[in-house]
Amino acid sequence: MEQYEPDRLSPVQQAAIRRSFRNGRAALSRRSLLRASAGGALAVGGLGALSACGIPPAGNTEGGVSAEDHSAQEKSVNFSNWTEYMDIDDSGRKHPTLEAFTKRTGIKVKYTEDINDNTEFFGKIKPQLAARQDTGRDIIVLTDWLAARLIRLGWVQKLDASNLPHAFANVASSYRTPDWDPGRAYSYPWQGIATVIAYNKKALDGVEVKTLSDLLDNPKLKGRVGLLTEMRDTMGMALLDMDKDPRSFSADDYDAALARLQKSVDKGQIRRFTGNDYTSDLTKGDLAACVAWAGDVVQLQADNPDIGFVIPDSGYMLSSDNMLIPNKARHKTNAERLIDYYFEPQPAAQLAAYINFVCPVDGVKEELAKLDEDAANNPLILPDKAMQAKSRAFRSLSSEEETAFEGKFAKLTGA
Repeated sequence: MEQYEPDRLSPVQQAAIRRSFRNGRAALSRRSLLRASAGGALAVGGLGALSACGIPPAGNTEGGVSAEDHSAQEKSVNFSNWTEYMDIDDSGRKHPTLEAFTKRTGIKVKYTEDINDNTEFFGKIKPQLAARQDTGRDIIVLTDWLAARLIRLGWVQKLDASNLPHAFANVASSYRTPDWDPGRAYSYPWQGIATVIAYNKKALDGVEVKTLSDLLDNPKLKGRVGLLTEMRDTMGMALLDMDKDPRSFSADDYDAALARLQKSVDKGQIRRFTGNDYTSDLTKGDLAACVAWAGDVVQLQADNPDIGFVIPDSGYMLSSDNMLIPNKARHKTNAERLIDYYFEPQPAAQLAAYINFVCPVDGVKEELAKLDEDAANNPLILPDKAMQAKSRAFRSLSSEEETAFEGKFAKLTGA
């Protein structure tokens, strides 16, 4: 198990974090700004917290450090999530699925939107977890790479499978066995994040786009192609385009894919590397095609019929945000019941209909069709089996690989 030490980030890692704050997924709320009704400004204090050295190493990093479970006596659960990542009623004050859970179980949910960025949030909860103290949270939602790290550190509790029958039965195959949590012993996915190719049909003006190579090589698209500043998403798509598996690539494979992208940058094929801000360029036609996040594409299509997407035959990247129970949580059983609830078809469908991310739950199409038939038939929300088979995850990286790969990618993007 990984020994905890105060984080001393390399300059390369710090630069990658700053890039994510400026224009990566961290720069906006989880839902597209086209529909988001609110979004908090990012607190950048987490960056300083990550590089601080004032926290003593934990004396013991064994996982599953629970407090006495007060679930039976305290009918409550504290749930920390990202902003704009939950269904909400017309009043803007209530979350229908959470209200239904409380009505059924008697368990009140204290729902807090206090996660703006993985790195910032890690800096917030790290001192308590390192000191083996309660964070005041029973469920936290973290993206793959950070979820993996907390599991390695032994800072989250192993789940009781007997409290998770729906989660075990209904989690989609694409999410069932991540390399950082085989068998989902410590986590379950909240929502999926698919990386695809998006295009503006009008801006393409007859140019056919089916693969990343079409974006990188077609001279008719010169200066009108966008790539993402998120290393795992852009490099994952590049690896797939070269018939390399992002789940098992080598350092040489990474360098070859990087050189492939560098060639396109050098000849002016790439307009720029972006975060979510590609959406305005794509809508206006300044970008004819780009690597994009599926949640954005769903929202763009609602307002612009010229926006389309492609799933290359080589595959697409899929990551997830994941629910975990931190050590010393007071209401572990209540938390597991809430996690399991979101793997029932009806609440899963209600959530998917509102936030439009990739639903990680099998068997929800019929329920979703009752709420939104277009959403039920949208493969960016409910991938069919053929599309699921094309999904690939970016493998876990060691600290040394993270530093090396991010450094090379930063040079490519000019960050």
